[in-house]
Amino acid sequence: MRASETAYRVLRDEILSWRLAPGTPLSEVELAARLGVSRTPLRAALSRLALEGLLDTSRGRTGIVPDVSPESVAELFELREALEVHAARLAARRGDPAVFAGLAAEFARAAEVLAGQGVDAYYEVVADFDRAIDEAIANPAMCGALEGVRTHLVRARRLAGDNPERLLRAAEEHRLICEAIRDRDEALAASAVAVHLRASLNEILATLRSRIPQEGIR
Repeated sequence: MRASETAYRVLRDEILSWRLAPGTPLSEVELAARLGVSRTPLRAALSRLALEGLLDTSRGRTGIVPDVSPESVAELFELREALEVHAARLAARRGDPAVFAGLAAEFARAAEVLAGQGVDAYYEVVADFDRAIDEAIANPAMCGALEGVRTHLVRARRLAGDNPERLLRAAEEHRLICEAIRDRDEALAASAVAVHLRASLNEILATLRSRIPQEGIR
C-alpha cells in the first residue's frame, strides 16, 4: 500500500473515532515522525482529508480537526434526510425483498447482538443495511453523495451512538424501514426513514448541547 494511502487511512480513522478530537492541530512534522512517512505522501493524505471536510485548512498552514457543532450536525441531517428518504423510496421500488427481510431479522436481534458481541457488531449490521440500500438504488451518483454524508455522520454518531437505549430504538426504526422496503411500500419506507433521522438528530443534538456551556448556545 502506498505511504499516502496508509497515512490517509490512519488519520481518517483517528478523526472519525475521536482519537483526534475536534480542534486538534495536525503538524506535518509530528505526523510524519509518528506515522513513519515523508512529508510528500503525508501532504497528499492531508489534502484528501481536507477535500472530505475532515480537516480544516482555512486558518493557516497547520490543519485542524474541525469541530462538531449543533449547527453543523443540523445541516448534515438536512442533506441526509433529502438523500436517504428518496433512497428508501428507490430501494422499495428496485430492491430485493429477500435481502431486506434478512436485514429486518438482523435488526430484530439487536439486543442479543449488543449483549453478546458489542456495539461494533451492531454497527456492522448498519453497514450491511447501507450497502444493501446502495445496491438496491443502483445509482452511482447518489451512492457517492450518500457515502460523503455517512462519513461525517460517523463523527456525529460517536457522540450519542453508544447509548444502549438509543441503539435499541434505532434498531427498531431500522427494522421498520427494512420491512417497508421488503413490502415495496415506498411511502412507508420514506416515512420510516424520516422518523429515524429526526430521532437520531434529536439524540445527537441533546448530547452535544449537554457538553457545551449554556452561555455558548443561542
